[in-house]
Amino acid sequence: MATKTIARPRTPVASEETTQDPADLLENTLSQLEALLWICHGEDIDWCSGDGPRRLDNLLWLAAEMARKAGELFQMSEKARRGAPETGG
Repeated sequence: MATKTIARPRTPVASEETTQDPADLLENTLSQLEALLWICHGEDIDWCSGDGPRRLDNLLWLAAEMARKAGELFQMSEKARRGAPETGG
């Protein structure tokens, strides 16, 4: 049975205590954007060879990063909602 592969950034993710170099953040974002635009072309994409696997890895990384950010935003909104005073209707 195949093992599950989870996409992850090629560079270490910055923790809250440390900040990542802006040049690294830009390079990461450009790699993700390039992969996204590459699949939008859609014609004759070979996901098994050439640039395909690297582009797919970057797309999965982008999706995982967006899901993580969405989770963080949800947690922040829940804390704000719980901290907001209740208003009667």
